[in-house]
Amino acid sequence: MKTVLAYGDSLTWGYDPVNLGRHAYEVRWTSVLQKALGHGVRVIAEGLNGRTTAYDDHLGDCERNGTKLLPTLLATHKPIDLVIIMLGTNDLKRGIQGTAIGATSGVKRLVKLVQKHDWGFEFDEPEILIVAPPAIRETANSVFGAMFNHSVDEGAMLASMYRDAADESGCAFFDAGSVAETTPLDGIHLDAENTRAIGRGVEPVVRMMLGL
Repeated sequence: MKTVLAYGDSLTWGYDPVNLGRHAYEVRWTSVLQKALGHGVRVIAEGLNGRTTAYDDHLGDCERNGTKLLPTLLATHKPIDLVIIMLGTNDLKRGIQGTAIGATSGVKRLVKLVQKHDWGFEFDEPEILIVAPPAIRETANSVFGAMFNHSVDEGAMLASMYRDAADESGCAFFDAGSVAETTPLDGIHLDAENTRAIGRGVEPVVRMMLGL
């Protein structure tokens, strides 16, 4: 049995911008990936609304700083064969970090936490796949527009910067924006078809990394 840990934000949790709730389990990209890979692989979806790569956000009633929770999750779910990191959108919020370089630095920090983790029990260190989230877009939504419209240009740089970070860190890379796009309803989230598309799009990469 192979184990995949998908570490992400609301795009992994499955936020539904159309119905303002949560996508059905079978719609979420991690579930689509799980079904495609079959019973020999377990995909663990660790998605949290508002999660950042490495920055504090005290507006939530939970820990949103990705660096603070990741080591605990690694220890909880090990042994792990592959860690997928898809974060950075929330780093672009006004008042959080606001830049692509900041999000990239946070992703690099997460990668280091995985690589330096004490795996114990002679468990092998997992492979790491960095996934750039689909680019944010301008929206007429007053709430999300106030938080993200100023960072559209920064968001457009995430994919290229994440690709470089992956090369530097010895990780694999996938651009989710190559198969999916955010909805104009709020500029950052995914409708049902686009979240499913990420699961389908990333499957060949995951299959190759797991040696399937």
